[in-house]
Amino acid sequence: MKLLNPLRSAALFVLLCGAGAVHAVDYVSVGDSSAILYDAPSIKAKKMFVVNRYMPFEQVVTLNSWVKVRDRSGGLYWVEKRALSSKRYVFALPPLLNVYAEPDFGAAQLFKVRQQIALEHLESTGTGWIKVRHQDGEAGFVRSTDVWGG
Repeated sequence: MKLLNPLRSAALFVLLCGAGAVHAVDYVSVGDSSAILYDAPSIKAKKMFVVNRYMPFEQVVTLNSWVKVRDRSGGLYWVEKRALSSKRYVFALPPLLNVYAEPDFGAAQLFKVRQQIALEHLESTGTGWIKVRHQDGEAGFVRSTDVWGG
């Protein structure tokens, strides 16, 4: 039986561990009243869609003045960086989403929001819950799996 070289074993271990590593996902939101999504990083490129303020996207690539983003369905587009905000928003996925007073299903329900309603992302708890704020100022917690952009 042939034994592996210790250096090769260590390299293989690092590769295998790295393959399962979770990479942080960066999200951005539209900050202007609307933004145009393009198929390439140029205002001369084909215009694909116009999206409303607060629309969250996964940030894929950043160039000088352009950001390549992924929407909830997996579509990839380019948007001008100036149209994006540093404030993060999430959209409710279920038809009706409960927002709780604490990060617990047993906590009091503060309010409900309809699907595709934007909520400001305030913080992640690290336990699968996100603290959010509604546009009227009320804040509470939602499950990260029940929103897009968080």
